[in-house]
Amino acid sequence: MKVVLASGNAGKVREFAALLAARGLTVLPQTAFGISPPEETGASFLDNALIKARHAAERSGLPAIADDSGIEVDALGGRPGVRSARYAGENAGDAENIARLLQEMTGVPEAARTARFRCVLVFVRDGADPAPLVAEGLWEGHVLTAPRGAGGFGYDPVFQPAGFPGSVAEISAADKNRASHRAQALRALMAALP
Repeated sequence: MKVVLASGNAGKVREFAALLAARGLTVLPQTAFGISPPEETGASFLDNALIKARHAAERSGLPAIADDSGIEVDALGGRPGVRSARYAGENAGDAENIARLLQEMTGVPEAARTARFRCVLVFVRDGADPAPLVAEGLWEGHVLTAPRGAGGFGYDPVFQPAGFPGSVAEISAADKNRASHRAQALRALMAALP
């Protein structure tokens, strides 16, 4: 079955394609249909995931999967949260977002640098699906004091998951695809699919 992924983020497309291939699902990014992302106006990860999934399904005519995810830092009261991708501004890239996060974490001792990646994943059969499937995953860890590693995307270089010796940007894609917040949410979603 073909599904459209409501994202143009190359890192997410690679992750989802690898994780869904075993289920016989072919993942097509919304950019393959010329779909531009909608404005993310939701107050929660679930709100934003639904906005993106419905938008992609309506415009592609295919079932859609969307996630909204980000990093929640305890010392910052849960920020950046739903603003993770735009933490340093609307057009900020990964480096700018990481720089802002590390600047705000200056002086926070290691014991207080706890954080988690949260992912809310939504599957809709069409744009008006009255009963979307929803799943969530959490990946606990802490924020490092400086970026480490060259892999991954987003906040991966400054997030060290519990039980791992380094940042997410230093672990293999296979390990990330087994343990990440996105992988956890996807496993839960796949279990819920009919």
